Amino acid sequence: MENNLLRIIDANLNRAREGLRVCEDIARFSLQNKSAAKTLKTIRHGATNLVLKSKKISFPKLLSERNTAKDKTKFIDFTPGQKIEIPDIFMSNIERVKESLRVLEECFKIIDEKISRGYRKLRFDAYDVEKRIVKKTRLISCNRWKEFK
Repeated sequence: MENNLLRIIDANLNRAREGLRVCEDIARFSLQNKSAAKTLKTIRHGATNLVLKSKKISFPKLLSERNTAKDKTKFIDFTPGQKIEIPDIFMSNIERVKESLRVLEECFKIIDEKISRGYRKLRFDAYDVEKRIVKKTRLISCNRWKEFK
């Protein structure tokens, strides 16, 4: 299997799980939305479990291909001085999650169609939880949300 493919999978699996954890904690502690937090946790565990089901990829194999020392874009960050609030963090992370799950879905089409379909389901689960959170809260200017009265 191509090393570049393993690096893509490793980076996107990490990105998806990290983003899900951020969203999960915001849903849990900031929004106090137990249902959304539980769904996000289920998606996060699902992303991990799909790789564990693969007969062609393992976590040690993914780790062996990881090379953060040569990753020239690892420190690209948000614009300095930009005011960031919790809703901005949630929205940027849920977008990151959906994008990463799509990359995993596409990469696993090469390796295992069943696992690819699993990542597609998780991506649509992320769309659904995002919609529930946005519907329950209202996004206002500058990507801020405000509770409905």
